Amino acid sequence: MDWGHLFFKFDGRTNRAKFWIAALVYTVINLVLAILGYVTDQSGIFQAMNGMLSIVILISSIAVGVKRLHDRNKSGWYLLLFYAVPGALVFAGIVIGALMEDVTIVATVLGLAAFAIGVWAFVEMGCLRGTIGTNPYGPDPVAPATIPPVRTPV
Repeated sequence: MDWGHLFFKFDGRTNRAKFWIAALVYTVINLVLAILGYVTDQSGIFQAMNGMLSIVILISSIAVGVKRLHDRNKSGWYLLLFYAVPGALVFAGIVIGALMEDVTIVATVLGLAAFAIGVWAFVEMGCLRGTIGTNPYGPDPVAPATIPPVRTPV
């Protein structure tokens, strides 16, 4: 497996297995950072390293997400819908809930809409199989390797 291509290239396709491997790597990194943050008592050096590593992880997760969407024959721009819109909806719900009284229903609806988009993203990227065969983004990453036919002597 080409780790550099998986984590830092935006072209091509990636299957569900590699997507979940990347998610596992991100989870382990975040757990290690949480433990180190606790042990170092959130020192300034740790916070600087954590900030730089967070930027690298963000760029890497965008690359993995784009390739996963390419495998589903969808544009990478869907990541704006999957990553940014739920955050904006939750933020709007919090702001509306804090500024106005008796509008918890609006905040709840915005939160549920954000949750629904998150579920859609989870199913789309983590559960559904990619396009079978070649699509505009590249060859099928799980297609069996083509083996040339064996010629028998006559």
